[in-house]
Amino acid sequence: MYLIRSCVLAIGLMSGLLLRAQSFERSPIEAVQAVADKTLRTVPFAFRAILMKPGKYFRGMQTLNLGRSLGLGEAGVGYAYSVIRSARAARLPVGVSHNDGLKVWLNGKLVYEKNGRGAAEVTELERSFVLSDTLYLDLKQGDNTILVKSTTAGTHWKVYFQPIFPPVPEGEKPDNEWVELSTGFIPHVTPQVADLANWFFIGPFPAANGFDTAYPPEEGFVLGRLYQYGDREIAWEIPKVELLADVIDADPLWGTLYDWNYHTAGYAWAIRSLGEYTGQQKYVDYLTTYCDFMLDIKPYIGYEKYTLNRPYSRHTHLHNTPLLDFTSAPAIPFIYRLRQDGDFPRRDEYEAMVHATQQYLAEEQVRLPDGTFTRETPFKYTTWVDDMYMGIPFLLQSALLTEDAGEKAAYLDEAAAQVLGFHQRVYDPEMDLYMHAQYSERPDVKLPYWSRANGWGIWAVSEVLMYLPKKHPHYKQILQIYRDHVDGIVKWQDPESGFYHNVLNHDDSFEETSGTAIFTMAIARGINHGWLKRKTYEPYVLAGWKAIDTVIAEDGTVSQICMGTMCSEDVQYYYQRPVVEDDSHGLLGLIFAGIEVQKMLDEK
Repeated sequence: MYLIRSCVLAIGLMSGLLLRAQSFERSPIEAVQAVADKTLRTVPFAFRAILMKPGKYFRGMQTLNLGRSLGLGEAGVGYAYSVIRSARAARLPVGVSHNDGLKVWLNGKLVYEKNGRGAAEVTELERSFVLSDTLYLDLKQGDNTILVKSTTAGTHWKVYFQPIFPPVPEGEKPDNEWVELSTGFIPHVTPQVADLANWFFIGPFPAANGFDTAYPPEEGFVLGRLYQYGDREIAWEIPKVELLADVIDADPLWGTLYDWNYHTAGYAWAIRSLGEYTGQQKYVDYLTTYCDFMLDIKPYIGYEKYTLNRPYSRHTHLHNTPLLDFTSAPAIPFIYRLRQDGDFPRRDEYEAMVHATQQYLAEEQVRLPDGTFTRETPFKYTTWVDDMYMGIPFLLQSALLTEDAGEKAAYLDEAAAQVLGFHQRVYDPEMDLYMHAQYSERPDVKLPYWSRANGWGIWAVSEVLMYLPKKHPHYKQILQIYRDHVDGIVKWQDPESGFYHNVLNHDDSFEETSGTAIFTMAIARGINHGWLKRKTYEPYVLAGWKAIDTVIAEDGTVSQICMGTMCSEDVQYYYQRPVVEDDSHGLLGLIFAGIEVQKMLDEK
């Protein structure tokens, strides 16, 4: 079947496309400049002011930051009160972490009690948080009162709750909207108040024997009562309403082009590369603006995340997220500038960022026993093809940056070893394609051949071939891996449109921009570097670029991009992914594709 499909495609392409190689209405470089120019016009690199407001549902991380409202510096006792509305009677496990002492009552019944000293323990994982203890709420259908009593020795005063819902397969909606938390469920509380706070606080009451002393809130919640202890007047209040800085005009599905992640950073790298190719300084400067902005906001983002307890934001992963998506991959524009530029303002900050990332890769990144990058999501351990792009290019840039011959060799050796490690696990030799991921505990499960994942893989391999010495012991093997993969990919190019489908071997899945762009780039790069024969592979490049050109509007808008995607055994999950415009998942490969295709055409 593969041979027949390949022959049909080759005949169709060779019969017409090659003869029209120069028939583009605009050159590839002109097309991608339109995309980059729109970005330069529209990305503000600025924040808007918003208020921190509670969500509707009792899910995710819930933080009672009593210290911000009731004060720190001396010992005391405080309370928090709210109402949980449950759509059904059920037992709900809730993770909990807290400083010092804590008691929790549900519907007047004590359900948790623990006393001690020290700060709350919160462990950040790849895409979640883990709290130190668990309590259980036996919820009745309807309204349930919840009262929290917290003590402080004066240094720390925070309580974290995180409801624990059963996991669901990727693509299915979690069953976590049956339980709500709101002060609006308390009688006589106005919507304006409930919009600002889902808890009421009161305190601090005297600390002496405070954990065991029953203060008035334990007798019932009553508004309009003043309690006086010495010269201190105490009444119910709402938590301090915090002012936050947030991105401007975020797309609800994928965010903005100045979020902190691998694809916005990769896009900055791409635009600078466009500037170097065209000689236009405005594109070179975009990378500098992106990197400097991230350095500027990083201290404030840490303040939001750890002082104000905003665990989810577009930039929260600037701090302590153990995932290549938010460490080595977004560090690429920083290390690239260190390589390309001499002395420049803030170079020491760039160097510190890069050094911290190199240390993370060496000491903290989760790996398989042979050193291959892996993840703990969705299962421990899952090896994602995506991580070939997330980690390998940074290793190569590190090799190019260092002047130490031993370090250079070590980085190159690891980059090559990563290619072989991924190839062993996620490459299907029967298809000459990458499965999206492999579950270590179930290695025989075959995940779909997702287009962009194959793009990440071949992109990383092409980077290795550019910088690995030809005398390296693994060079020839990696070159063959690249060539075999290219042959596996081009079998699935649509002979009519030139696009590749979101699931490569399913032509009823939608035609998709990001994968098509990366494949076109990687194959053109192979022609430009002599890894592939122009006569055989140029038709696939031309067909791919003609397809890409159709999704680039005159104003630079790019369409048909599959948004960010987790991995799944269910092929229908990939069919149903939303398709969006101007998502940097698609833009970064598109810019590099334009550069490589233009080089190919110019050389001819």
